[in-house]
Amino acid sequence: MLDLAVPILNAPMGGVAGGKLAAAVSRAGGLGMIGMGSSATSSALGRELPHVRGLPFGIGLIGWRVRDEPRLLHAALEAEPTLLSVSFGDDFSWVDAAHDAHALTATQVADLGQARRAEDAGVDVLVARGAEGGGHGQPRFPLEELLAQILDHTAAPVLAAGGIASAHALSRVLDAGAAGAWIGTAFAVCTESLLTDAARAQLIAAHAADTITTRAFDVAFGYPWPADTPERVLRNSFTDRYDGRESEIDAETTADLHTAIARDDYRLAPINAGQGVGDVTASVDARTVVARLTNS
Repeated sequence: MLDLAVPILNAPMGGVAGGKLAAAVSRAGGLGMIGMGSSATSSALGRELPHVRGLPFGIGLIGWRVRDEPRLLHAALEAEPTLLSVSFGDDFSWVDAAHDAHALTATQVADLGQARRAEDAGVDVLVARGAEGGGHGQPRFPLEELLAQILDHTAAPVLAAGGIASAHALSRVLDAGAAGAWIGTAFAVCTESLLTDAARAQLIAAHAADTITTRAFDVAFGYPWPADTPERVLRNSFTDRYDGRESEIDAETTADLHTAIARDDYRLAPINAGQGVGDVTASVDARTVVARLTNS
């Protein structure tokens, strides 16, 4: 459907997957995705688009963010992406708009019911996001179990997402019947990502057991993520103090968190990471990551 040389898309990680990373993944034979996250704006998207000019690329948006800023969807479609992904919402009106703009569509799903609703709404590609995945998601099932549910009961192509950061993990989901993989953490450390060097170093040093799902950062920032959609991040002093005690977060706490982010102080600042983070051992370019994942 996407005519890719390798069955890989980088996850559209907000604040991480900008135009440079998307372009590098597309040039390596996959489909590069630009991610617009919790604080996305149409102007922020516009700054990333020049990097992918002349290349196939995709854009990933958040459903509630599109609801709050409809211009973001219009800007995404005006960019003429190969693939538009909108996840974390029950409104599928964007699907017809994307098809009218000649874009294929994708959305993340966490269970069979969501997969069926998306397919009934005309979504072209389903992204089965397992509980192992970094960033936001509904951690209902491990990826292997989720794939088994969805692949047996839907006709749309399914991309596997969650903890895929090695050639073995990629091979396993393809053998299970996935059409490809939606990979985040392995690309987050790439030299083309928007992460700081300090954040990349934290990911490279981390192991699967160092991740945690939490709502603490969303509460601190005031983001309207639903309670059933936490994010998987690297555990740090902030999550140790406030995970499960979000009611204790006050204005001073939030101010301290913003200061930590400005200073690249990851004792407090958040870094999204999936459980495949232990397979991430160096900061290299996206082409090298694709070659490692495909043993080529």
